[in-house]
Amino acid sequence: MKKFIKSSASLLALVMIFSILVAGCGKKDDINTKKTFTIGLDPSFAPYGYKDSETGELVGFDIDLAKEVAKRNGWEFKAQPIDWDSKDMEINSGTIDCIWNGFTINGREKLYTWTQAYVDSSQVIVIKKDSGIKTLEDLKDKIIVTQEGSSAKAVLEDKEDEKIVALVKSFKEIQYVPMYSTAFLSLKAGSVDAVAGDIDIAQSYVKNNEEFKILEEHLAVEQYGVGFKLGNTALRDTVQKTLYEMMDDGTFLKIAEKWELQDKIIVKK
Repeated sequence: MKKFIKSSASLLALVMIFSILVAGCGKKDDINTKKTFTIGLDPSFAPYGYKDSETGELVGFDIDLAKEVAKRNGWEFKAQPIDWDSKDMEINSGTIDCIWNGFTINGREKLYTWTQAYVDSSQVIVIKKDSGIKTLEDLKDKIIVTQEGSSAKAVLEDKEDEKIVALVKSFKEIQYVPMYSTAFLSLKAGSVDAVAGDIDIAQSYVKNNEEFKILEEHLAVEQYGVGFKLGNTALRDTVQKTLYEMMDDGTFLKIAEKWELQDKIIVKK
């Protein structure tokens, strides 16, 4: 009887090990053949990634680039809108594979594993044309608004830049909102005096609002890259290699021209 029980236990153990091995092989195959490439983005950051007001679809320069990268690697593409202030939680939990949405490298170099910079951008101030504001010094005693977790916020909180520190001290107040759309609505309504943000989204709003304009004097010059979870060099390298291929065959430039960003592209290899 004991011998039978022992034999049965051994057989059960073998069956369990075999089942685990089979399941493992199946999971590996699923990863290889049905891998999903999910990018995290702020759905209001035109022209890099935003929701089209007419179709409701997520569109943009970075989305087109990411779609092409996914296509060339046989991955299923997914654009995932996220709360920008929670982007670190999203990428560290694996909900998204990377942050690809006009994402500034400067000041975040050690927080993520980055691709090479591919866009040269700046942080600027948007005001109303009739505000009387002509320089950064004219922002003294004014209310400034920007997006929570944005590059503009990082610039304004830079304690090592004496010029920025003095500028911020001159403000009456800085407000932070979840979306840039809210910031520009506040500017339009007159509840704030200026919006600090990326030049591309600023140009997008100025283009559609005749009462807005961008100050000639910029807050900072910055560069965009694709940010992956710190240490995820394997996925970063695959994406970078694909981007290089797209640069070589002209696809990258073609997509940039579609979004009128060709003059801001940085091609490094």
